[in-house]
Amino acid sequence: MVTKSKGLINYETYTLDNGLTVILHHDPARTVAAVNVLYKVGSRNDPPGRTGFAHLFEHLMFAGSENVPNFDDALQMAGGENNAVTGADHTLYYDILPAANLETALWLESDRMRKLRFSKKSLANEKKVVVEEFKETCLEEPYGDLYHHLNSLVYQVHPYRWPVIGERFEHIEEATLDDVKDFYYRYYRPDNAVLCIAGGFDPTTIREQVARWFGNIPPSSPDHPRPELPAEPEQREMRKKTVYADVPSPVIYLNYRTPGRLHPDFPAIDILCFLLGGGRSSLLYQRLARDGELFAEIATAHNDSLDSGAIFIDARPAEEVDYATARAALFATIDEMVEHGVTQQQLDKVVNRLEQHNLFKGLNVANRANELAFYASIGRPELANTELEQYLAVTVEDIHRVAKQYLRAEGLSEVEYLVEAE
Repeated sequence: MVTKSKGLINYETYTLDNGLTVILHHDPARTVAAVNVLYKVGSRNDPPGRTGFAHLFEHLMFAGSENVPNFDDALQMAGGENNAVTGADHTLYYDILPAANLETALWLESDRMRKLRFSKKSLANEKKVVVEEFKETCLEEPYGDLYHHLNSLVYQVHPYRWPVIGERFEHIEEATLDDVKDFYYRYYRPDNAVLCIAGGFDPTTIREQVARWFGNIPPSSPDHPRPELPAEPEQREMRKKTVYADVPSPVIYLNYRTPGRLHPDFPAIDILCFLLGGGRSSLLYQRLARDGELFAEIATAHNDSLDSGAIFIDARPAEEVDYATARAALFATIDEMVEHGVTQQQLDKVVNRLEQHNLFKGLNVANRANELAFYASIGRPELANTELEQYLAVTVEDIHRVAKQYLRAEGLSEVEYLVEAE
């Protein structure tokens, strides 16, 4: 079925017979094109005993396919560049190149979707790269193992309980070629993917080009079913873990559980995060860093995973400040937000910032492709044009309600790093 948006981003979307979702955004003013392939697979789909596998597989996707010995070289010869990112829910591959050379990217992406080249040599090489990355980022950097501690505290059964890079590097070292093949044919199929093309392509030929390169790739087989994920039980009490480590200073990490990305409260929670700790005008910064001088750094972030989210607070007490005093002040300020909420003026300021950010973000065709691919992957491509309206509709009453509902001790998990005694 073809649909067309009348909003900010014009697009059309349809599905090939093999299940591949295609979304097209034509912008005749562009001389470049973005080609994104999003696979609906992330670290939550890591095989048992193989955590970090989705991230490893991202690396393997550049190790060559049936007709392409080296993906990067072929794309660069066409004047393009590319990259990829693995998350908890998705893995995204994106290419930017001159619009006149668009078919080069379609050929490259379709070739590795159709038949990736498997070899013990490439697997050994990429395992070495990923294991080294694990050791450098998780074991050798201060606080590098945060998400190993935090995720396992927040989640008891859901596979969000390990970080994207994996729970243990031995899980990667033990990966086999059979593991690679099974993962590929289970998740890297057209009916589990979204192809998004944005920019200055020829709208009169693009459908034929997509069909030529992707139309005959076989869909998933019953021999490789995609298993259901376990539902995480509701958290009913505060959880806390203290880590003594060789770190330069104490740090407090707070994780308040929230619903997943598609919940109706998502926009209000997102704005609440900005108001609470999103910059120098936020409540936490003003009370605890600017005025109180209790914290050297303090900020919030919104975890927007599909199955479950979080309001995440990263707070680093200032030097020479009593740790217990700083921690107590942090929770007192969070309680202030819960009790009093925000003013209309404070809300308007954040919403204006979000509108400006949305405007500038939309000027980049690569950003448009990223957003369209994501929204199409969750079956809601129209959100590319309508989600901002949901943000604009948030009221001060909504902010007060979600603060009371989600900034509760029952949904809190805390990890504190304390300096290891010499």
